[in-house]
Amino acid sequence: MSLLNIVILAAGKGTRMYSDKPKVLHQLAGKPLVQHVLDCATSLNPQQVCLVYGHGGEAVLEALQQYSAKFVIQEPQLGTGHAVQQAMPYLHDSSRTLVLYGDVPLIQHNTLHQMQQAGEGLVLLTVNLDNPTGYGRIVRDAQGDVLRIVEEKDATTEQREIREVNTGILLAPTEKLRAWLANLGNNNAQGEYYLTDIVAMAVQQGIAVHTVQAAHHWEVEGINNKVQLAGLERIWQQTLAGKLMTQGVTLADPARIDVRGTLVCGRDVEIDVGCIFEGEVKLGDRVRVGAYSIIRNAMVARDTHIAPHSHIDDSEIGANCRIGPYARLRPGTKLHDDAHVGNFVEIKNSEIGQGSKANHLSYIGDSTVGSRVNIGAGTITCNYDGANKFRTVIEDDAFIGSDTQLVAPVKVGKGATIGAGSTITRDAPAGELTLSRSKQMTIAGWKRPQKGKK
Repeated sequence: MSLLNIVILAAGKGTRMYSDKPKVLHQLAGKPLVQHVLDCATSLNPQQVCLVYGHGGEAVLEALQQYSAKFVIQEPQLGTGHAVQQAMPYLHDSSRTLVLYGDVPLIQHNTLHQMQQAGEGLVLLTVNLDNPTGYGRIVRDAQGDVLRIVEEKDATTEQREIREVNTGILLAPTEKLRAWLANLGNNNAQGEYYLTDIVAMAVQQGIAVHTVQAAHHWEVEGINNKVQLAGLERIWQQTLAGKLMTQGVTLADPARIDVRGTLVCGRDVEIDVGCIFEGEVKLGDRVRVGAYSIIRNAMVARDTHIAPHSHIDDSEIGANCRIGPYARLRPGTKLHDDAHVGNFVEIKNSEIGQGSKANHLSYIGDSTVGSRVNIGAGTITCNYDGANKFRTVIEDDAFIGSDTQLVAPVKVGKGATIGAGSTITRDAPAGELTLSRSKQMTIAGWKRPQKGKK
C-alpha cells in the first residue's frame, strides 16, 4: 500500500452556529468535532497530516497543539479546491492524499480503510440519501461509471432527483491531484473553486474513478448548526449505547446515557438512567451505577455500588465499595476495598483505607485514613488556613465522633477515639479517648426572641 497524506479542511467560519467559537471546536461526545477527525486520521498511520484552518485560527491551534499535524492557513476562503491547494506544498507526490473535513466528525476507520483498498485512481466516498437536498449529486453514465459531480446549486431538475450524493471525502494520487487543482476554475454559482470538479478531469483523462459507500449515513453527516450538532450527538450516543449492550452491559434506558470519552466495562455492569461518563472510565465486573451519576477519569473495581446522584472525578475506587447517594469524590481520591462513602460526603486528595466508613455529611480533604476507621456525621478536616494546605492522618481502627473538626496538620493515632463535638488541634494518642468541649450550662430565665407584631 502506498504512503498516505491526509488533508483536513477546517477553515469554515460556521456562521449558522451563531457562536464566537470556530465551528470545528464545538464539541460532540465531549471533544471538538475536528479532534474526532484527527483521531480517526492518525489511526491510519499517515506519512503527513495537514490541517487547513482559517477563522478563529489561534483558538484552533491552541486546542490541537498535542497533534503533530502541519497547520496551514487558508486566507481568504475561496472554496474546497482552494483549501486543498494550500496543503499541497507539504505533500509528497509519491503518495496518495485523503481529504477529510473538520465538521464531519464521525467518519470511521473501517470506511477509510475500504477507500484505501478500492483501487488505484480516484476514490470517492458516497452515500445514498432519501433526502439529498444540499449535497452534490453523483452523475453516472449508462454503464454506471462516474462522469462527474454536480453541486445542487448548479444541478438540473433531473439531476436533483439523483439520490447518490458526494460526501466530499476522496482519495487521489497526490501527483494527479496537484495537476487537477492547478486547472480548477470558479465558473459556478458560488464563484468558488470546487474540489469536486477534479472528478470530471479524471474521467476526461481516462483515470479510473471508484466509489465506496459509507457503512452508516451518520459517518458522513456534517455540522452546520446547533440543531444538526444535537441530532448527531444523539445518534452517536445511541450507537455507543448499542455497543455497550452488545458487550453485555445493562442500560436501564439506552436513550439516557452520555459517554463523552471512553467507557470500558466488565461483566454484568448495570447503569441506570441519566448517567454521564467523561474522559477515561473503567468499571469492573458487577459494578452498579445509580441514576444521574457523573463519573470522570475514574477506575471502579468489581462489585462496587454507586448510588444515585454521585459525582466521581479523577479517582480510584476499590472493590465492593459503597458510594452515595449524593457523594462527591474529587481529584486525588483513592478508596480501598470495602470502603463506604455516604450521602453528602465530599472527599478530595485523600486515601481511605480498607473497610473505613464516612457515611454522612462530612468533608475529608488532604487526608490519609487507615483501615476500619469510622468517621462520624458532620466531621470536617480543616485542611486550609487561608494560604496553605495541610494533611490529616487518621490511623487504623480510629473512631471519630460526630461533628468533629480535625485542624491539620494533625494525627489521630491507631485505635484512638475522638469524642463527638470536639475540635482537635493537637495529635490524639493511640488507643485513648480525646475530646475537646466547652462546659455545658443552663441560663435560667432566658427567653427566646419573639417576632414583632405588624
